[in-house]
Amino acid sequence: MKRQLINYETLLKVTRAISHSKDPEEVALITVESIKSALGAKGCALFLINRKTNELELAASFGLSEEYISKGPVSAMRSIAQSLEEGPVAIYDVMDDPRIQYPEEAKKEGIASILSAPIVVGGHLIGAMRVYTAEHWEFTLEDVNFVQAIAQIAGMAINMARHTKGLKSSIDVLKTMREVQAKRTTRRTPYEGVPVSVASPAAG
Repeated sequence: MKRQLINYETLLKVTRAISHSKDPEEVALITVESIKSALGAKGCALFLINRKTNELELAASFGLSEEYISKGPVSAMRSIAQSLEEGPVAIYDVMDDPRIQYPEEAKKEGIASILSAPIVVGGHLIGAMRVYTAEHWEFTLEDVNFVQAIAQIAGMAINMARHTKGLKSSIDVLKTMREVQAKRTTRRTPYEGVPVSVASPAAG
């Protein structure tokens, strides 16, 4: 019951953020921080697909080091590609699964398990939400459904931002988010671009 209550509160928090903010960066940051906190995970990240390069580009993260999020290009074809094609995928052991593109970097970061959920809007795949745990984690159906629901909400927010700002694609939204973030460096933590007001001491 406690987990269900936390998940419900998180859904309310994210939907309120979307309804009160037209800033996709703020919504994305609140989304990844909320998922991390609700599940008690090590970290969470939201990626958008760049169709020109076929790579997953980071839109927002919480709880992950700069070294890890800058480890290299994340290929949509190699990095847990199944989750983009067939739905959510849970990786129990990152060191013993061929679907992980950077297993050594994940081990160094202290990541044991990963849950990856696709972000689909209007029948089109636009990205992925990923949850990282420090201990081996057997994700429950409730965990999967919760992350998938939040991923869809985030996707709708990104899509709304795209239409509101007259942007062509989710990558245009991502570029806009980066430009806004660059202008707000004084309000961000050194390595994640997370608002200081929501940054957790345990996030690293």
